[in-house]
Amino acid sequence: MGQASTTFPDWHGTTILAVRKGGSTVIAGDGQVSMGQTIVKGNARKVRRLAGGRVVAGFAGATADAFTLIERLETKLEQYPEQLTRACVDLAKDWRTDRYLRRLEAMLIVADASTILTVTGVGDVLEPESGVAAIGSGGNYALAAARALMDTDLDAEAIARKAMSIAADICVYTNRELTVETL
Repeated sequence: MGQASTTFPDWHGTTILAVRKGGSTVIAGDGQVSMGQTIVKGNARKVRRLAGGRVVAGFAGATADAFTLIERLETKLEQYPEQLTRACVDLAKDWRTDRYLRRLEAMLIVADASTILTVTGVGDVLEPESGVAAIGSGGNYALAAARALMDTDLDAEAIARKAMSIAADICVYTNRELTVETL
């Protein structure tokens, strides 16, 4: 019989997708949180409005870590109002250099009316070329589906919803309980 693990459980279950099309930006996140092979929550809210509703952020990774990053991002947005890229670059710089923040295990997708950014703990602040970005367990599935749907007549929200549904069909860590925020 194997020895019981003394480490924290392996938590999975996030798909966050951002789509910009036709002057509209949408961030969608599923609600599933899994521990190993067990779904422990099906309606988690992983997408939030910030900066008085002008910015939307979605997170993947450890929830407490993501909340810490979102709080820091809100502070940066207050420091640099209407400058999402500068706020995210400053957050990434702090995240990479601060001893405490460096240990945080999360990723963010952040968007305002004109920009989508993926922010990581290794200092990346990336703007997608195609108007589509995704993170999390099912992120690659949602990303591929959304890119394929960009050439259709669907609007940004319809693309996000359809792509998240496709990701849920493929990824066992993604469900159909969506939080969708539109700018």
